[in-house]
Amino acid sequence: MGAPSREEEEAKKMEAGGDTVGQKLDAGALFVLQSKGSWLHCGYHLTTSIVAPPLLSLPFAFAALGWSAGMVCLVVGAAVTFYSYNLLSRVLEHHAQQGRRQLRFRDMAADILGPGWARYYIGPIQFMVCFGAVVASTLLAGQSMKAIYLIASPGGAIKLYVFVAIFGVFLVVLAQLPSFHSLRHVNLVSLLLCLSYSLCAVAGCVYLGTSDRPPPKDYSIVGNTHARVYGVFNALAVIATTYGNGIIPEIQATVAAPVTGKMFKGLCLCYAVVVTTFFSVATAGYWAFGNAAQGLLLNNFMVDGKPVIPVWLLLMAELFTLVQLSATATVYLQPTNEVLEGLLSDPKAGQYAARNVVPRLVSRTLAVAFGTTIAAMIPFFGDMNALIGAFGFMPLDFAVPALFYNLTFKPSKKGFVFWLNTAIAVVFSAVAVVASVAAVRQIVLDAGTYKLFANV
Repeated sequence: MGAPSREEEEAKKMEAGGDTVGQKLDAGALFVLQSKGSWLHCGYHLTTSIVAPPLLSLPFAFAALGWSAGMVCLVVGAAVTFYSYNLLSRVLEHHAQQGRRQLRFRDMAADILGPGWARYYIGPIQFMVCFGAVVASTLLAGQSMKAIYLIASPGGAIKLYVFVAIFGVFLVVLAQLPSFHSLRHVNLVSLLLCLSYSLCAVAGCVYLGTSDRPPPKDYSIVGNTHARVYGVFNALAVIATTYGNGIIPEIQATVAAPVTGKMFKGLCLCYAVVVTTFFSVATAGYWAFGNAAQGLLLNNFMVDGKPVIPVWLLLMAELFTLVQLSATATVYLQPTNEVLEGLLSDPKAGQYAARNVVPRLVSRTLAVAFGTTIAAMIPFFGDMNALIGAFGFMPLDFAVPALFYNLTFKPSKKGFVFWLNTAIAVVFSAVAVVASVAAVRQIVLDAGTYKLFANV
């Protein structure tokens, strides 16, 4: 037998508790980010984190952009994120081959940009984005549960925050799954669910659009010039949130060494699902409803509290959406779990020792309870989620990967790759700033309608 490769040695080193710079791994990396998965598992994690119910907002984004601009933005978003995620993966693979396998986004930032960037920018932005996704998923799940309830009991009096709380209890149970890798089977089911509710949504649009009494279709962009401009940037934030991930390093950390090429295969699987779902839902939803497409496509299937498509089809769509949201929320809870585990657990004790199980149970329960409380208190979180998408997902998923690649590999300034990456970083940084302003403006405009624990 030949000598073990550097990556195989690195894997043994990680299992022994040593990280890439000769220090001990903290409990967060050691217990939550276990490197045991295959490229298929990586694909499941990627799909759950990207192909989630926010894709049902794509027809709403098209309403502000129109057919041509909407399709261009959807294609550009797919191409740029696929490219950017591969750049991040290549940087991670490069450092692993150099004997410094990085397991977290902030590890990359500390190594490439310096510890200050990791501590005060990348780390906080990633945490905000991921915990914001947990809150948004909890709120959407509560709304899906309420929709199912109203279909079964029209005029029912149970408030939205009750359903949010019920989902929060279920999420507490899922949150106790010890590691990211332990979600692999959950995320396989999630992959099948996103295909299922997308198919239901498209079928509902086709059913309505070809019925005897189809909804009116107006594809004009409404509002004055000022409103249209802000609408465009708000739509860009929605699309960025839909394609957003924010946890590529943590997902790649779950892959067993050697890691080379595995992330690319996982991304190919993921983006096969992305193309299938995003483009079909966006085009079918906008075709059926035009500029009347609502923030969540499934809401268009209820008019005056009554379903306008077969009840069984709407119930299936809502149920599939609800169940997948539990997987999405659990995936985006992993960075929080990793931080809590690092702070409260002892890496020298076993993962299932009472010394570590008790703080894990308590801390994860409190984290979910906090997120659930925010979702119940602030059911207008959609407006704030647009801000999170603009301020968080755009930098992390569009600009930062290109910057990391240029600083790591130092491609020639006379070459195409350097200028392509620079252009991506500059353009999407500028778009992120303007989209953030547009999102803040929308929050200000809607502030008069905000009410804590509102039953929306």
